[in-house]
Amino acid sequence: MSLRPNRLRRQLSQAALAVLALSSTVFGINPANAQDKVLHLYSARHYPTDEVMYQTFTKVTGIQIKRVDGDDAGIVARLKAEGAASPADVVLLVDAARMAVADAQGLFRPIKSAKLDAAIPAHLRAAPTPEGVTWTGFSTRARVIVYDPLRVKAEDVATYEQLADPKLKGLLCTRSGSHPYNLSLFATVIERLGDEKGQAWLNGLVANMARPPKGGDTDQIRAVASGECGVALTNSYYIARLVKSDKPEDRKVMERVRVVFPNQATTGTHVNIAGAAVARHSKNVDAAIQFMEFLASPFAQDYFANGNNEFPTAKGVTIDNPALKAIGGDNFKADTIPLSVVAKNLTKVQQMLDRAGYK
Repeated sequence: MSLRPNRLRRQLSQAALAVLALSSTVFGINPANAQDKVLHLYSARHYPTDEVMYQTFTKVTGIQIKRVDGDDAGIVARLKAEGAASPADVVLLVDAARMAVADAQGLFRPIKSAKLDAAIPAHLRAAPTPEGVTWTGFSTRARVIVYDPLRVKAEDVATYEQLADPKLKGLLCTRSGSHPYNLSLFATVIERLGDEKGQAWLNGLVANMARPPKGGDTDQIRAVASGECGVALTNSYYIARLVKSDKPEDRKVMERVRVVFPNQATTGTHVNIAGAAVARHSKNVDAAIQFMEFLASPFAQDYFANGNNEFPTAKGVTIDNPALKAIGGDNFKADTIPLSVVAKNLTKVQQMLDRAGYK
């Protein structure tokens, strides 16, 4: 979603007034006590709608946000290099695998928040410890299957497991198996199948490849539309972007492909997260937790999720996104396996990918 500056300012003004009126009851905030505070945010998210959300947080709390943008890898590298001198208070990353890697390196601070515990389902957060929870998911995206209906039957790609069936030999395309989006999915499937069957499944995926893994998720969708592939994996928001596009070539792509939310009759479709954590060396922990709790509010959830055509994580919050509805994503069954369980298996899964020869 993109917003023109004037429209963005109007939305900010309207939203801020509404949120300010409710701030003392919804967020438990006294803006007068926060006037001189600054929150340092390291973010891998870069969407205009997030600006509305951040500016509204400042309107509500008086806490200024100073943001450093980068990709996940760059942010993690910066946190490690800065060490205890890092000014970072909150870290926003866009994948559970990346959150887990940063967490394992000791870059996040465990926090306790009754509001977050009540708002966000446990399977979309890090496993709790006596010290608290290190990271929380604030939006989700589904890992779906796209296929060419002229070459592949829908019933033959109804599950992730079927992607290894020999009847799809020479038809499958994916991005790198080691990309975090695929690592998170593979770790989920293997957690369900067990190591032996999981290895056989990965071997089957490699055997079914139409060409070596390459490109990003949008490239996989285009490859199916062009006939290079018959079936591919992608995150749901890449499809939603093409649905919403005003480019004729994007509309042609979506006319050629079909979308499946896998495993609806069994475990549910794998979902990944964009999430946040309080930085290990935050100098402003109270404000950081306040910001995390703000992200779980219905107002912020709408901007956080809808800005990238994703789904909210807070209980009882829904968004009305025509592009997601158009691909059948407004009421699908999602896998509820804890992402913290999946995350701990990432190293093992990478080793299994290497054995399978999955590039």
